[in-house]
Amino acid sequence: MPRVADHDARHGQITDAVQRLIVRDGLTSVTVARTAAEAGVSVGLVQHYFTAKDEMLLATFTRVNGRFTARVDELVNRGEAEGRTIAEMLRQALTELIPLDDDRRGEFLVRRAFADQAAHNARLADVQKESLVGIRSRVAQAIKNGTVCGEVPQEMDAADQALRIVAFAEGLALHRHIDPDGTPEPAMLAALDQQLDRVFTGTCRGAQLRQGP
Repeated sequence: MPRVADHDARHGQITDAVQRLIVRDGLTSVTVARTAAEAGVSVGLVQHYFTAKDEMLLATFTRVNGRFTARVDELVNRGEAEGRTIAEMLRQALTELIPLDDDRRGEFLVRRAFADQAAHNARLADVQKESLVGIRSRVAQAIKNGTVCGEVPQEMDAADQALRIVAFAEGLALHRHIDPDGTPEPAMLAALDQQLDRVFTGTCRGAQLRQGP
């Protein structure tokens, strides 16, 4: 067990260093030597875990996605415990994609760097596609749950609406990155709410029961 823990810690130490380099100096700054210096480890140790730049980027992208998924799971668990609507929980989850603070900005930049590399690397492109499909699938499932609950009309096409919602959220993220002064957080959230309100037009029957007549 200690060896596994040490392996995970070293792996995380290196990928965190890759993320800091991307955020501070861009993807071109990510080399084995600079990553080792940033992580405070030897070049040999980095090469023990990663033999190429793309492998370091893939591991960093995977780690960022893991953090995103963990935060969303925590939001959903807390929201369910607090009796929040599906729309409210989905709104909170989608804001995790938008660079509204330093942590989310760092993750956004990693995703951008990964997308740039994936444009010329079939393996990375497959991973990127899998990640995006996974996000759309979770949003589609939330919409399907909404139809059962009563928040979403029965005739709503969950997959189609999930595509629109995720694309809209990613567009907001890009605008926030390019023009943070012109995209204040309240305006971002209001725009996202308007998009979700098109889909979540009803009230959950469970919520109606809790509220009483």
